[in-house]
Amino acid sequence: MQARKPKTEVELRAWLENMIWYHHYGDEEISAATGYSLEDLMRIRGELDIHVNNRPPRSPGSPLLVLPYPGGRHPRIQFLEGAVNPQRETKYSVFAPWDPTAYAVVDLPEAIWSNLGLTYLAHEHVPTLWTKQGIELDRLEWQRGAEGRLTSERTLPNGIQFAAQVVPGRDAVRSSLALTNGTNAPLSDLRVQICVMLKGLTNFEQLTSDNKVLEAPYAACHDTAGKRWIVTAWEPCHRTWANPPCPCLHSDPRFPDCAPGETQRLRGWLSFYEGTDIRAEFRRLDALGWRDG
Repeated sequence: MQARKPKTEVELRAWLENMIWYHHYGDEEISAATGYSLEDLMRIRGELDIHVNNRPPRSPGSPLLVLPYPGGRHPRIQFLEGAVNPQRETKYSVFAPWDPTAYAVVDLPEAIWSNLGLTYLAHEHVPTLWTKQGIELDRLEWQRGAEGRLTSERTLPNGIQFAAQVVPGRDAVRSSLALTNGTNAPLSDLRVQICVMLKGLTNFEQLTSDNKVLEAPYAACHDTAGKRWIVTAWEPCHRTWANPPCPCLHSDPRFPDCAPGETQRLRGWLSFYEGTDIRAEFRRLDALGWRDG
């Protein structure tokens, strides 16, 4: 990931708190994320007095902790050649309720395809509509709102706009992705790839498919003991799959065809489960009506 130096002291403090208090970055990783030298970081950390031991306690009953992913540390273990220079503006971390140091990184969206071709990609791997034309997209950031909400919005050079929203709750993180067709022609084959990377989720990071259950729209992974799970789902679901070398989970949705000026929406879910009957948990989640928002 390319370094992004904070523009203000408020922004600098927020990113340092994010990296030190929650993601437990070392100075070299902070330097890679911010572009500051190690010498400057020693001075800045001293001035701002940010260190692991002065992290504020979280209140009982707080929503699941969701934070923008800072970059500076690749969210995959292997298959790095398939995600060169990952963009941080699509990535956020969801921390496990049982371990404040363990987190999954969600890439929302990792990729969007359409009848036009690969319309968006959140890293460098294969050519997109824009790299083929030599067009470099602007760097963006998640916008932080009340109660841990995150929002982002991007308008592509041809007028296609997509907007993501992430809303943490006590039981789950509910997400949405909207796409508006700002072109003058219909869009079809609007497949979306949304990746949940498990490198930072302690005891879930094994490079295997054996710890995963894929039953659309749900994709789930259990820990080494088989008693804790992370579950993700999106609707309308196109396919569920996993990539062991990353390792990651996917419940990849598809937008309905989109006429000029029209907006289509997808809804997503991410939660944690403690138990051994994951299919009973799928049935419980179905009964919640999360697909309806």
